[in-house]
Amino acid sequence: MDASHSARTAIETESAPAPIGPYSQAVVANGVLYCSGQVPLDPESGELIDGGIAEQASRCLESLDAVCRAAGTRLTNAARIGIFLTDMEQFPKVNDVYATFFELPFPVRTTVGVAALPKGALVEMDATVPLSP
Repeated sequence: MDASHSARTAIETESAPAPIGPYSQAVVANGVLYCSGQVPLDPESGELIDGGIAEQASRCLESLDAVCRAAGTRLTNAARIGIFLTDMEQFPKVNDVYATFFELPFPVRTTVGVAALPKGALVEMDATVPLSP
């Protein structure tokens, strides 16, 4: 293995949905945890959870937190969160759920409207989390 690959470590946990493609749930590289996007899938069944945008946003954050915990950190330590929505009019509801997971100082964030997400999800979120030395 060359040096460029040895600096990366995959993080996997059964407490979050298994990847639905050729990617890791997260990778640690140079002291930073890069979490793949999580759609609101039930970790056991791999199926889309029941409920609307609030329930789906909560499941995304819970899955991201599970991946963070597997890496020895918490989602509350995130520096950046990416949010992808199929309906930007649902943004206020996502903000309400988001506000229950984070405290000041809030992570930086990007929210993007998209045409569609895997498995018909309404929302997907990813995270970038610095790890303590």
